[in-house]
Amino acid sequence: MTTQQIANRLIELCRKGDWATAQNELFAKDAVSIEQYESPGFSKETKGIDAIRKKGEVWEGMVQEMHGMKVSEPLIAENSFAVVMDMEMTMRERCRQKMSELCVYETKDGKIISERFFM
Repeated sequence: MTTQQIANRLIELCRKGDWATAQNELFAKDAVSIEQYESPGFSKETKGIDAIRKKGEVWEGMVQEMHGMKVSEPLIAENSFAVVMDMEMTMRERCRQKMSELCVYETKDGKIISERFFM
């Protein structure tokens, strides 16, 4: 897959909230996920698809209710792309909140090899 095809597929799946399929189809086994800050439940850097899946499960467990999500069209470079993800959710034991992230992905050999999130 090209970077454009990967970006289009990721956006399609994210708009449906189908994170598991996105990870299974699009991520390399040795992919890295980097958060802007370390937070309760997961560290700043997560290595390997199994650990990234676990991180996703932790995240889903923290969300009580998702009220809405918007994913922008991608901005594409040769081997990377970026999207803006806007979410409104209620976190467990917390209030309803809005969150906006710039999500930057790097691709190689038809797979996502890294994702990085900026708030």
